[in-house]
Amino acid sequence: MPEAADLDVDSTVRLEKDSMGELAIPSQTYYGIQTLRAVQNFPISGLRPLAAYVDACLLIKKAAAIANGELSCIPADISAAIVTATDGILDGALRDQFVVDVYQAGAGTSHHMNVNEVLANRALEILGEAKGNYARVSPNDHVNYGQSTNDVIPTAIRVGGILALEHSLYPALAGAIATLQAKATEFQTIVRSGRTHMQDAVPVRLGENFRAWEHILTGHQQRIQTAAAELAVIGLGGSATGTGLNTHPRYRFRVAELLSDYLQQPVSNAPHLMAAMQSMAPFVAVSSSLRNLAQDLVKISHDLRLLDSGPKTGLKEIQLPPVQPGSSIMPGKYNPVMAEMTSMVCFQVMGYDTAIALAAQAGQLELNVMMPLIAYNLIHSIEILGNTVAALDTKCLQGITAFPERCLDYAEGSLALVTALNTHIGYLNAAAIAKASLETGKSLRQLVLEGNLMDEATLNEVLDLQKMSQMPPEKI
Repeated sequence: MPEAADLDVDSTVRLEKDSMGELAIPSQTYYGIQTLRAVQNFPISGLRPLAAYVDACLLIKKAAAIANGELSCIPADISAAIVTATDGILDGALRDQFVVDVYQAGAGTSHHMNVNEVLANRALEILGEAKGNYARVSPNDHVNYGQSTNDVIPTAIRVGGILALEHSLYPALAGAIATLQAKATEFQTIVRSGRTHMQDAVPVRLGENFRAWEHILTGHQQRIQTAAAELAVIGLGGSATGTGLNTHPRYRFRVAELLSDYLQQPVSNAPHLMAAMQSMAPFVAVSSSLRNLAQDLVKISHDLRLLDSGPKTGLKEIQLPPVQPGSSIMPGKYNPVMAEMTSMVCFQVMGYDTAIALAAQAGQLELNVMMPLIAYNLIHSIEILGNTVAALDTKCLQGITAFPERCLDYAEGSLALVTALNTHIGYLNAAAIAKASLETGKSLRQLVLEGNLMDEATLNEVLDLQKMSQMPPEKI
């Protein structure tokens, strides 16, 4: 990240001026004086804006330039140059020019001006002008025409969230759901002991465990999609306070049309622009749905670790693919690292959600000034969850194998099988049989027959593990 000390007097520089004075800017940079002030003011984390967030800002600027050019609000050649500049950066150019720390001036003005300045200077080059000649192309008067940080940034969070969901989390969830469905079919006939309170419970099918996880992730996918629908309702065009000051009456409708094309999904104008700028509720809703997913992913990752525990002193009913050595001192040790990583990421997402909730309630009057924090935490949550689910799928779930004999041994030895006898010998008799089995080491079957509590044929039918572990029909 550039510092003031980097501006050596012998370097090639250009002078830029703002309302606070004049600064020397390295001539090779595309950002300008307001960006440099922000870099100097906020050397906080070293974290730069996420690519999806930058892309969102660029798409907004492209739509605004087209709309304002069509409506004769800015000259046609300048509109075209700004569009060309945005397309070039969207294709990968000048990505190193977005340099403002995540923790910055409230509302995101510093990042917003960073984008405006980079686009203005690149547009100047396209028009054959020198960088910094803002009389020809201005970051404020042209790139930012009809816009304000206060309506651009909440729209950018929406667009960035949509981009991250579509490119990262949704494909990852779809892949993991398909894998779990396949594993459910593969393991459907394997009977294992259920466990509740970490104690023996009635038997279940290993395949149904995977099918349950499939349904859990499908439910979360649907909840996230429901919450994310509101991201496509934008307040762009509200300008500084939601009144639309300095905007063309048709501007906000045209940018919504253009963003719909870019995102390949309907984008609509908020019914009340001021409300869309003030309330962070859509971001809280999406973040909450991500936290909800994270909580169940932790549960699933812990289940995977337990079922794979061992190999000699744990359950070891399944084998997670070993992907790397697990110890610096114990040879031959392999750890469930993908499941462990999953939990850590999920804990981070839960922390981000708490920060988003706190930031969302911290707005005053016409603006929430905590939007930079919300932007980073929300989009980063989506991306790291997407990356995590994809990695868990490809490096763990897809390669899981089972140990049917071990599963069956545990199931057959479980005292919880006595539950199936309740309706035949009564709860108290069944409890006595379980206690006697634990004390004597005799099997439930042996004790029932010795006590003449059931005939052998009926007992065999009642203790049929395949029938006992069969899921009930979906419909009757």
